[in-house]
Amino acid sequence: MKSYWIDSIKNKEEYFKLNSDLNVDVCIIGGGLVGISTAYKLRKEKLKTIVLEKGNIGKSTSGNSTAKITSQHGLIYKYLVDSKGKDFAQNYYKANEEAIENINNIIKEENIECDFEYQPAYVFTQKVQDVEKIKDEVKTIKDFGGEAEFIEGSDFEILKSKSVDTVDNNNKKLNITVDNSLNITSANESNIIKEKLKNIIPLKPVAGIKFEKQAQFNPYKYLISLANICNSAGVNIFEHTKVIDVKLNDGTYEILAESGYIVKAKQIVIATKYPIINIPGFYFMKMYQSISYAIGWETDKKLFNGMYISSEKPTISLRMAKYKDKNLLVVAGFDNRTGENIDLSDSYKYLEEIAKSIYPKGNFKYCWNTEDCITLDKIPYIGKFSELWDNAYVATGFNKWGMTTSNIASGIISDMVLGRKNKYEEIFKSTRLEPIKNIKEVTNMIKESIDGLIIKKIKIPDEAINQIQKGEGKIVEINGDKVGIYKDANNKIYSINPVCKHLGCELTWNNLDKTWDCPCHGSRYDYKGHLVYGPSVKNLE
Repeated sequence: MKSYWIDSIKNKEEYFKLNSDLNVDVCIIGGGLVGISTAYKLRKEKLKTIVLEKGNIGKSTSGNSTAKITSQHGLIYKYLVDSKGKDFAQNYYKANEEAIENINNIIKEENIECDFEYQPAYVFTQKVQDVEKIKDEVKTIKDFGGEAEFIEGSDFEILKSKSVDTVDNNNKKLNITVDNSLNITSANESNIIKEKLKNIIPLKPVAGIKFEKQAQFNPYKYLISLANICNSAGVNIFEHTKVIDVKLNDGTYEILAESGYIVKAKQIVIATKYPIINIPGFYFMKMYQSISYAIGWETDKKLFNGMYISSEKPTISLRMAKYKDKNLLVVAGFDNRTGENIDLSDSYKYLEEIAKSIYPKGNFKYCWNTEDCITLDKIPYIGKFSELWDNAYVATGFNKWGMTTSNIASGIISDMVLGRKNKYEEIFKSTRLEPIKNIKEVTNMIKESIDGLIIKKIKIPDEAINQIQKGEGKIVEINGDKVGIYKDANNKIYSINPVCKHLGCELTWNNLDKTWDCPCHGSRYDYKGHLVYGPSVKNLE
């Protein structure tokens, strides 16, 4: 499993692992788009700046996105006006619009080859009852001076790519699929998948919103190029350097690496997607994580212009990308809260069926997934990490819109490092303590987190290890203790303590990725107990 963006660069420059103690002015923890973009902003300043990345730069969330550079973040603007006011919504919009141009300017100035191109962005609905929501969103955007266009369903270019269908003897429409050899597959097969997709395939938008002059690119090519520029300018980037603790000592930050080396810094930037430091900050009380899935479907032609996303659940996201001498249809969505105890085994299959309905002659080439931090008030946290820590900054909670938000974050944080005021810092203020408006979502999150933190006694059936199927993971009771068991294809058994090392939540088994996932804050571990995603910094026992 690898994203197309990452696979498109076969030989990137490798950076050394931290191998000594250091004293620096600025230490950026995290080598994704936020960390590297912030380093890029600071590269010409008279500051000794370093980046510490636990794995390889860009290979986590940044390199596994859909890479849409847009200010159209679903149906968010009416929500922002209703909860924060018109001026707030207008500034949120302006910040993201400026980010699109900032990225384009960097690409042109630095001559970066990353398949950047302007494209319109659409959010659409397939539900007639939701058309008024679409119209309200357009009106809201126009009222504060933004640019948005209401689109009738028949005007969507995506409708030019028709799904295959036929008619049975009773003249009832019957959806069928076509495999890669163009053999018709029985409509009676995969009934569960068809039931899940019956209101999605064929795609029939009835209305939507169009934003002109949005953009798309290859985020990994962009990030790697920025990193090379930073490195040439004297910014030291260290890969395979996991940070396990940060302490404040007499105004200096001491960053402890897993290897035992210590970096002392006057200022720090926590750009780890989900902050690895719990206190102060308390971001674990204000966010959860969500996994989204994507596939790359090879086509002989460019099927449509524009980037598309549905307004309703399950989320469906569509865009085209250049792929060798052909094209790649990227279909993404079907997100779920990390650690949700559900069957995920068909997640890529759902996306594949959607791709087939658009272009039956295509070929399955890539699949990948990634986690994103979701804030309770739908606004990212960018700025001071905590009122208790001076000269410490954070960027997190991008709500799946990290391409523009990472650029916004790099601007705000670099200005703070340099003691300058940024015109958008109040919009994304990370230390905000305002009452949460969407109380239903908060209640659900708190309930799920408490359920996990208590590690409640659950009824587990009496079954021996040999009853666990190959490729299956379960939590079982052995002598009164809960143990996470995974059996591989060769009947080899792997056992872990199924308690997250972050804050003690009980883990659940992810049957798609073969990982142990935390339902509280989104840490993920492989079946051997090795950490895959934070905020945890430790492996399982």
